[in-house]
Amino acid sequence: MKIGALDVGTNTVLMLVAETAADGGARRVIDLARITRLGQGVDHSHRLDPSAALRTLDTIAEFVERARAAGAEKIVSAGTATLRDAADGESFISRVRERTGVELEIVSGETEAWLSYLAVVHGLRLGPAQRLLIIDIGGGSTEFISARPAAELQVASLQIGSVRLTERIIHHDPPTAREAADLRLAIDAELTGLGWSLETDLLVGIGGTVTTVCAVALGLETYDTDRVHGHVLSRSEVERVLRSFGALPLAQRRELKGLDPARADVIFAGVAILERVMCEAGMDRVTVSDQGVRWGLVWRELGAGGAPPPPKPS
Repeated sequence: MKIGALDVGTNTVLMLVAETAADGGARRVIDLARITRLGQGVDHSHRLDPSAALRTLDTIAEFVERARAAGAEKIVSAGTATLRDAADGESFISRVRERTGVELEIVSGETEAWLSYLAVVHGLRLGPAQRLLIIDIGGGSTEFISARPAAELQVASLQIGSVRLTERIIHHDPPTAREAADLRLAIDAELTGLGWSLETDLLVGIGGTVTTVCAVALGLETYDTDRVHGHVLSRSEVERVLRSFGALPLAQRRELKGLDPARADVIFAGVAILERVMCEAGMDRVTVSDQGVRWGLVWRELGAGGAPPPPKPS
């Protein structure tokens, strides 16, 4: 059976088609990605920008058509932070349904984190005998998943992401020293408010920000899933990439190998989140996973991982 998995995020639309096997595994058939910036302005207006919504709707329709052409018999989906936050999110879901026949599911931050967990443990083939911390840096939110031996899975979603923090804090090109400091303070405040000990045996990063840092650190002319997935980045590499992004104006950032030009305006804030988490966790390394929510949707469909944890009280 071939399953299509659609992930509609604040910054990016992703579509995976995976073919399932009799042993319960799955392999990639096609994997599509496009930056559409659905979350443009939502942090301020709490409504979808019409041009961003149309751009995203067109992409979803194209990706659904391509998934069906590739043999997808069923399409499962997740809409994340922007569609949770936008007052007109349900209207957008109706437009998706009318145009494509796909019922776009708005998932909670906790469910989004759980889907990321499923993707990581299956994609990296991790066992249960170590402390694991997963960070999924998105455009509108960042999800944290803490798994410890013989303990209940902890999940949390913070309202910090590359697009959201850029719109709130970064107003100069390149960012000023004051803006960089304010960015760190805002991230640190959210991490303090989380109230977790981030100490762990293994830190795994997923999402476009982390895979982009990896691609830039490796100097990839063309993105290569096989080189990125499972790669281990040092904190010094993350700090070097962050300094580079913070020092270069947008036009020069867009020319960097490994960086999608459409992500260049928000990447500094995204990498700052990763750097602050590594510092708070006292981790010198982060393992990169190229398999996020879209893969979690596939594993959920296959019945892997049980039920998601209940939402935590706010």
